[in-house]
Amino acid sequence: MTEKLTKEQRSWNMSRVRSVDTNPEKIVRSWLHLNGWRFRLHDKTLPGSPDIVMKKYGTVIFIHGCFWHSHQGCRRATIPKTNREFWEKKLKGNLERDKKAREQLSQMGWKVIVIWECEVKNGKFKDIIIKSLKPDFVE
Repeated sequence: MTEKLTKEQRSWNMSRVRSVDTNPEKIVRSWLHLNGWRFRLHDKTLPGSPDIVMKKYGTVIFIHGCFWHSHQGCRRATIPKTNREFWEKKLKGNLERDKKAREQLSQMGWKVIVIWECEVKNGKFKDIIIKSLKPDFVE
């Protein structure tokens, strides 16, 4: 299968992919705020610069895109057919960096929550957060 976009078009598309303030991030932040939880954003002093830092709960939240962070078993986490070697190396590097950041944060005493883009889209992120922050919560 041949590439349908020119190199310039692909570059332009990729330049539009955001690393912060993504739609899934905004949805999670809005839900947290509406439910009374307060937080800070993108603390660059912490490993991995977590998307959400809830200091009161000793918890950080990463909101990962399924493609960019290779969500196992998710249909969005496919490797592109073109330039496959580049993408495999890139995505493997992302996984290694994510794992290192989670380990460092855990060693520092932080509880780490990872929420996937698909969990935001289907609403499962709410249960994940509630169970992590209020383990005895019964709905």
